[in-house]
Amino acid sequence: MNFELTSEQEMVRETFARFLDENCTPQRLRAAEASGFDAELWQGLAELGAFGLRVPEEAGGLGLGTFDAQVVMEEAGRTLASGPLVEAILAARVIGLLGGDPSDIVAGARVASLAMHDIAATPRQFVAGGSVAELVVALRGDDVVLLSVPESARPAEPNLASSSLSEVDLAAAQATVLGSGAEAVAHFAATIEEWKLLTASALAGLGHQALRMAAAYASERKQFGQLIGQFQAISHPLADCLCEVDGAKLLAWKAVREIADGSADAAVNVSLAIWSAADAAAKAAGQAMQTFGGYGLTTEYDIYLYVLRAKAWPLVWGDPARWLEEAGARRYDGVPVSLPDVGECPIEFDIGEEARAMIAEIDAFMEANVTPEMREKFHYSWEGHVPELHKKMAEAGLLFLSSPELGGRGVGPYARSAARGALERHGYSNPAAGVAEMVGLMISRTGSDEVKRDVLSKIIAGESLASLGYSEPGAGSDVFAAQTKATPDGNGWRIEGTKMFTSGANIADYVLMLTRTNPDLPKHKGLTMFIVPLKTEGVTIQPVYTFQDERTNITFYDNVKIPDTWRLGEVDGGLRTMSSALELEHGGGFAKPMTHCLHSAEQVCRDQAAPAGGGKLIDDTRVKARLAKALANIWVAQLFEYRAAWAGAEKKPSPAYGPMAKMHSSEKFLEDARDLLDLTAPLSLTKREGAAAMLNQCYRHAHGTRIYGGTSQVHRSMIAERALGMPRTRG
Repeated sequence: MNFELTSEQEMVRETFARFLDENCTPQRLRAAEASGFDAELWQGLAELGAFGLRVPEEAGGLGLGTFDAQVVMEEAGRTLASGPLVEAILAARVIGLLGGDPSDIVAGARVASLAMHDIAATPRQFVAGGSVAELVVALRGDDVVLLSVPESARPAEPNLASSSLSEVDLAAAQATVLGSGAEAVAHFAATIEEWKLLTASALAGLGHQALRMAAAYASERKQFGQLIGQFQAISHPLADCLCEVDGAKLLAWKAVREIADGSADAAVNVSLAIWSAADAAAKAAGQAMQTFGGYGLTTEYDIYLYVLRAKAWPLVWGDPARWLEEAGARRYDGVPVSLPDVGECPIEFDIGEEARAMIAEIDAFMEANVTPEMREKFHYSWEGHVPELHKKMAEAGLLFLSSPELGGRGVGPYARSAARGALERHGYSNPAAGVAEMVGLMISRTGSDEVKRDVLSKIIAGESLASLGYSEPGAGSDVFAAQTKATPDGNGWRIEGTKMFTSGANIADYVLMLTRTNPDLPKHKGLTMFIVPLKTEGVTIQPVYTFQDERTNITFYDNVKIPDTWRLGEVDGGLRTMSSALELEHGGGFAKPMTHCLHSAEQVCRDQAAPAGGGKLIDDTRVKARLAKALANIWVAQLFEYRAAWAGAEKKPSPAYGPMAKMHSSEKFLEDARDLLDLTAPLSLTKREGAAAMLNQCYRHAHGTRIYGGTSQVHRSMIAERALGMPRTRG
């Protein structure tokens, strides 16, 4: 797995970034608004080789891959480079592929663009850079033609982003046939697909820069006596937008990787990448502008340039909603698509042989050991815990895979994640095992010999469970506000207080307890961790039932006495002791249950008749588009999880990758669960066995995912602070 550019690509990126920072300044952008074109900038880009990036070497170009061009386009988007840059790069490429001479375009001597639609059907159409493009490459029936367009046929006119967009009379142009027949048509179709990918990357670069500008402003501007970036109403929407933009960028990367690999999902991914990028960039720029308040509306501030271009760039093709329909048709109807030869791509999402072997072993284990009665009990919560299966997993070495100190095999993070995904595919989420691993590791590292002997040995053997005693009725996600007291009592401690949401306490033997041992210290420092046997006198467990068909608990501790040997770590050192467990809780996402939700909706749509009759729900274009949207969110959730795992495994900087994976997937899970419930109503209201029941469950489950392991609000604050550099929003 790899999310990093090669050294050569970093050099290319830095070269273009430096040039664009020097030559595509706000002053130059404003000066170019009259014509929508900066001829000096264009010539400079040509001298750097921009227009030859994708031209084959034998045709006089650099012969680089699509991903290399994406890297350049992210920088062009960041700086709002004017002119039909994507179109010129690809016009030069298709001319070279079809045996023509693109040298004038590569050298910057002539500006070229692309016609998005067949000119045989639409001879007059809007063309990006049309008012300055002397050459336009177009599809004309079964021919690909190079059009030499007279100035009179490409009038300049005012438009949204003050660009060189023009409605061009292509019928008035002189045409040279570059190629005819199926192969030529396929080359042109592939060119349009690559246009989507490069435009998506440019939009991602634009969106990121708009958010950085807003974050910087919010970190300097004061209102009501404090920095406005400290207001969650400012920072949280920017954090949401960053996730959207990052997701679109990664989808565009994923599409190139899939084309290179010949994946059946590649064409679907192209459509979803451009739709996602168009949506994300517009949202990000709009939210960034609002951060500036009234100043953002003025032309004195640069953010308006981003707002207008975020909408203008993709709309030359037409309504972005059609890309969702296109994705649906490609996914569910198998519409054939011509895709470009993308060349080499260093970005890699392969989970590796160890992970694949782990999946195969889990599949074989579940097939051999799971009975129908066990499967009937499976549930994503603690209610789905099956003790005999848990113990068999321990005996097979499958319980704590990446923790050798707990008897695990020491597998890598990719294999660990793959194993968890395989179990969830079988319906066995088993949160009890995850908590047992957290607790086991803390005991192994900080526990006394007595606790290791009496507790850890049973956890490792799969004979005992532990629950987490972090949350309290008045503390919520702020676990460090714990008020449950541990007071010295002879050679031990006396614990008094209440813990809320102690999931699994009704079936566990122990609770990992966070207590306050020194009220005079700051709240993060006066905490100590203990292992408390739940059968101890003074412990009371009361059930709390949720509408998700699960049970959690409120637990009361009244004069509960334990020896000092059951303390974990130093007195008042609880933060250090629990830090690894908190990091584990913040590292995952919800791509797996999101996938269950989509697959269930697909099944209902295949089975259920359309309301108006005449086919099934799945036959409706609108239905397929909504299913495709949910698929895009699943893929982004997977990519965020992969990126967080990769950063951890490779010891790379991780600016809020874990919180982004958790928060964004939980929010999209609920958004899609709502929509898919609507889509399949009224059958989705029922709990009929099968797909309908799963949809119903997913909708209820999704609400909890925004709370588990820290609420979405907590994670948004982390994202704003760590990834956007905004000031801390909480005490």
